[in-house]
Amino acid sequence: MNWLKIRHGRLTPPGLEMKILSSLPKWVFIVSAAIAAVPVITRMGVTQPGLDTAKRIQTVDIFAIATEITVLVAAFTVAIGCIIVHIMKGPAYIADPMEVSHSDEPRSEKPSASEQDSRPRDNVTR
Repeated sequence: MNWLKIRHGRLTPPGLEMKILSSLPKWVFIVSAAIAAVPVITRMGVTQPGLDTAKRIQTVDIFAIATEITVLVAAFTVAIGCIIVHIMKGPAYIADPMEVSHSDEPRSEKPSASEQDSRPRDNVTR
């Protein structure tokens, strides 16, 4: 997934969306294997007299297919969401430092005499 890491020559910081996106294939495989195991276990199970075995197997197969489609659609939706969040975050920018004249100590509330003379005066007489 190198296409998600570099944007405009800057390295973006990994967020939760990248952790989810990188672990998503593992979880989809695990869940898909568990869903595929259910029909296999059903076919190997002991049949009871009086039950229609073919109908039971067909019902479990339909349930497994529907569940697998639901899991794949949900995983695809989560993957699209992670990609959108990553793109919307944009590249990591580092701001240029700005010198602040009074960074060591705060300015006094009362302006000095030189600052009072340089301030523009309004035409209101009091």
